[in-house]
Amino acid sequence: MDVVRLTTAEAMVRYLIAQHVEIDGQEVPLYPGVFAIFGHGNVTSLGHSLERHRDEIPVWRGQSEEGMGLAAVAYSKAMRRQQVMVCTSSIGPGATNFVTAAGVAMANRLPVLFISGDTFTSRLPDPVLQQVEHFDDPSTTVNDSFRAVVRYWDRITHPAQLLSTLPQATRTMLDPADCGPAFLGLPQDVAATAYDFPVAFFERAVHRIPRPRPDSAELEAAAELLRSAERPVIIAGGGVHYSLAEEQLSSFADRHGIPVLETVAGKSSLLADHPRYAGPMGVTGADEANSVCSEADVVLAVGTRLNDFVTGSWTVFDESARIIGLNAARFDAVKHLAQPVVGDARASLAELSSLLGEWTAPPEWVEHGTTLRRALGELIASRTADDGGTPLSYAQIVGAVHAQASADDYVMTAAGGLPGELNINWLSLATASFDCEYGFSCMGYEIAGAWGAAMARPKGEVFSLVGDGSYLMLNSDIYSSVLSGQKFILVVCDNAGFAVIERLQTGQGGESYNNMLRDARGPGSDVRVDFAAHAAAMGAHTARVSSIAELDAALGAAREHDRTSVIVVGVRESDWTKSDLFWQVGVPEVSDLESVRAVRASAEESLAAQRRGV
Repeated sequence: MDVVRLTTAEAMVRYLIAQHVEIDGQEVPLYPGVFAIFGHGNVTSLGHSLERHRDEIPVWRGQSEEGMGLAAVAYSKAMRRQQVMVCTSSIGPGATNFVTAAGVAMANRLPVLFISGDTFTSRLPDPVLQQVEHFDDPSTTVNDSFRAVVRYWDRITHPAQLLSTLPQATRTMLDPADCGPAFLGLPQDVAATAYDFPVAFFERAVHRIPRPRPDSAELEAAAELLRSAERPVIIAGGGVHYSLAEEQLSSFADRHGIPVLETVAGKSSLLADHPRYAGPMGVTGADEANSVCSEADVVLAVGTRLNDFVTGSWTVFDESARIIGLNAARFDAVKHLAQPVVGDARASLAELSSLLGEWTAPPEWVEHGTTLRRALGELIASRTADDGGTPLSYAQIVGAVHAQASADDYVMTAAGGLPGELNINWLSLATASFDCEYGFSCMGYEIAGAWGAAMARPKGEVFSLVGDGSYLMLNSDIYSSVLSGQKFILVVCDNAGFAVIERLQTGQGGESYNNMLRDARGPGSDVRVDFAAHAAAMGAHTARVSSIAELDAALGAAREHDRTSVIVVGVRESDWTKSDLFWQVGVPEVSDLESVRAVRASAEESLAAQRRGV
């Protein structure tokens, strides 16, 4: 057997470079780049090897490990899980800074490869710089904190482990059912250790993401259930995007006359003008869409986890409604006593359509969906219209960005009030053109994620909408985008606090406290951040606007700029697009506030309608 003597770190880099994936008939690198911040735990071995291969696997410098991890997550989402970015850090705080980003990837079922330095396996120099010691278990390091937030975890204690763990990690991240982030801990002495690796381990490999076909009996049972339906609906989740099933979903819905509702992750599965599109559902969705779902007798849930924001904590469905869970992951397919169809969404929809033949939903049900969709369109038009008032509402800002957008553009947001406003008021101009990180609802994703999405998008603009609270949590990747030349357009919506949580706080009977800046303890509560000046200091083009006309002009100018633009606009504190769907939160059972007791009583009434399936 031919062998080559390499360090563990060098072998790792050569393996990553050798991996390719087929996308649209072309073979491209599976690992197209590395986000890296170097420290003593990774610079001397892994950093050295990356430097020696700088033209084969580019390295991008971030400003924080969390930001790099979030950029990698957004890149994966924009590439629809077909390519995987690598993230590397030193030991200690560099590693733990990745944990939040790993949680985002895990919750959203997205592949990212995290590689962090680790303490010495020999333990001779212990305790080393940044080591957290465990008196009862010296083998534990901070890298064990990743176990809860990755799909695959390993610590490399011998170079030969790479021969098994790198292929396993790669296959996990490409598996449609098990897809998620992977973590490898790389102790400093092991990274530098040499070993005779088989030359074959570094031969060029081309991966093709599998499309597991569903069991024929499961398909037939699903088809029989749909044929019995009088009021069927389809819920399109993120799995539609990851299986590239948008065309099959469109054809299926059109041929069989079934209204299609979208989750946050599934938004832009259909174009907004598709005849069967019925709107966004869930707590951040529209009442019209939720009405369709509540009347349904059969629900075909395609590629969705059916989380509480989609299901209204499982109150949106009629108790008698039957669910068909079409999902690559059996874990998701069987939720709440669903009739499972375990398989790839694109392949399964095509085969299910063949079994259904010419069957269609009753015409009156099809028309009912169309009527509610028209009502949704009227709502959006009224919410996004310029009423001449200032500050602007979230919906008006969304409408202004939409008016400037084209089918080549990409829009994104994450936590706070913007997910609901974008989910309802954004009408998709192209499929797979929307990213709202709401699996982990991670504040700070909006800026770092925009940097990653810009890397993945070869044409068009990336528009990211962020609240003032999220901006203050994680903003340094504005500079990362300027440094790397990856442009995006950021709209900062400033309502002087965490207004959406204040809405929840007061809406559940409590009093406004510690959310708005005006409520903050201390003498500086009247001081406001100059976001435009802050972003300008990081090299971005900036503008402050207060009207729709000014926002339109700033957005137009941002398209022409050569680097990231930040547009700051004041937003109304309490002007929300209404959604009446119930969401279960922990309202106190006893309280000295009558308002809290009233909300608790109302919540218990809503919970009476909660679906009891498992």
